[in-house]
Amino acid sequence: MRMHSHALLVLLFCSLLVLVGPANAEPSPDPTYKDCHPGDKAALLAVKAALGEPYLLSGWIPDRPCCDWNGVSCDHFTGRVVSLAVFQDANITGTIPSALAGLPHLQDLTLRHLPLLSGPIPPAIGKLSNLSSLRISWTAVSGPVPSFLGALKKLTFLEPSFNSLTGAIPASLGAIPNLSGINLSRNRLTGAIPMFLSKSADQVYLWLSHNNLTGPLPAGFAAVNFTHFDLSRNALTGDASGLFGRGKELQYMDLSRNDFNFDLSAVVLPEQIYTVDLSHIAIHGIIPAQVASAANLNFFNVSYNRLCGRVPTGGNMARFDLYSFQHNKCLCGAPLPPCKK
Repeated sequence: MRMHSHALLVLLFCSLLVLVGPANAEPSPDPTYKDCHPGDKAALLAVKAALGEPYLLSGWIPDRPCCDWNGVSCDHFTGRVVSLAVFQDANITGTIPSALAGLPHLQDLTLRHLPLLSGPIPPAIGKLSNLSSLRISWTAVSGPVPSFLGALKKLTFLEPSFNSLTGAIPASLGAIPNLSGINLSRNRLTGAIPMFLSKSADQVYLWLSHNNLTGPLPAGFAAVNFTHFDLSRNALTGDASGLFGRGKELQYMDLSRNDFNFDLSAVVLPEQIYTVDLSHIAIHGIIPAQVASAANLNFFNVSYNRLCGRVPTGGNMARFDLYSFQHNKCLCGAPLPPCKK
């Protein structure tokens, strides 16, 4: 019995040695870097200086780890800066710093709600070959949408919206293989829309509203899996009916206040669509009966067009009031006046 107890004590002691480990064992190294790469830190400090040493970036000081700086995110294993966001500061002045080119591993760049940031988008942005997301919005940035953005082959989302950009949308954007979202709304862009955006992406977003774009849509847009599509308040023309269709991923469609001209009669709404604004264009034909049975549709506006015939009844038509149908050629039936017998 005593021998059996002794064996148990020896076994217990050995187990504790395994669990605790040797007294002089060193802890496993922490793979998380405490500071970013020296070259990245130098580039960030140059960005701060170029922006006038703003209070927003007052915590960017050399003796603090730059991975902890406001708006900066680093890769936990390499210490390289992969994300930078500077936003909501009405006191930041100057132009977009060329020192950003010193952040070669940057994947996400956001410059947002900086109303005094001005000048063009600099060539330095075109050197950030690892960028997947670029947001420059709500600023005073001006000049063209640079063609060198087409060299950013890893870009999936581009948002230079609410700025003062002018000129045409560069065709070079069509060379970005996985670009699945563009927001160029609220600029002063002109000319035709080139063929861009990925045909292989499951969900594609395009916002080009409030510009001065003209001409027809690219024929290739019919093969793109748009989810959100807003071209409102431009001067676009031609047939946009190919954007619709059964089985498409389209959820939000706004073509209002353009010069599109097509027959609405044969249009088939995608099953998931919840917003359709076709007001103030030049569509003709009748309203498809399917509108009444589109279960997810909660906004539908075809006012100020050339439509005729009876407004569909039943289903979800009670959601739509007079303003959805007014000022057409010869539409009739509730909520419009009754049709003549």
